[in-house]
Amino acid sequence: MIHQDSDNRNSVASEHSALWQRILGFSLDQAGSELPFSRRVARENGWSTDYTQRVIEEYKRFAFLATVAGHWVTPSDPVDQVWHLHLTYSRSYWEDFCPNVLGRALHHEPTWGGRAEQQRFTGWYQQTFDSYERLLGHPAPSDIWPHPAIRFGEAQDFVRINKACYWLILKPQGVALGGSATLAASSLAPLDQKFQQTQIPANSGASGTAGCGCGGCGGGCGGCGG
Repeated sequence: MIHQDSDNRNSVASEHSALWQRILGFSLDQAGSELPFSRRVARENGWSTDYTQRVIEEYKRFAFLATVAGHWVTPSDPVDQVWHLHLTYSRSYWEDFCPNVLGRALHHEPTWGGRAEQQRFTGWYQQTFDSYERLLGHPAPSDIWPHPAIRFGEAQDFVRINKACYWLILKPQGVALGGSATLAASSLAPLDQKFQQTQIPANSGASGTAGCGCGGCGGGCGGCGG
């Protein structure tokens, strides 16, 4: 399925080459925009410019796999964040990317929650993980596509936070915080004095899940089995 081109970059051969070239040539950024897509997704996720561009490239690879793998697919969390944002650019997504680039609709199907759903999406992610290497000719980068045991290893509790109003401090291992809590000064000893006693409001006004359900976003897409 893969051949090496003159620039020594992996290229998709023969039957899927036209699709792959359309996906590679598609830009998510808008010409003339002061806040293009790539800058927005970097800002919302706290990513560097280089990492953001890499994740966008992996989103394109995911869309390719969703179209040609022949089974349901599930993205990694970073890829899913790009997918989420692209869906909000509805004209770009539904009127250009799906019909003109992929040639089909690519629907987002969040998990309904529960053990059975987590097992289902874990299985789809493993298939996606395997098909990535089979169809693209190299393993998925682990800093964007973690191993399935890591991707669904524990339930994630995501919320949106306005960093202009709140500090983000890594919670010490073994400490469970619920509601309004105070981090003990001893657990924050390496930090500057002003951070050593930090109140975390229970009702911050920054609520709203950033994932799609129990165990993280399953992100399967309807109609990708063909």
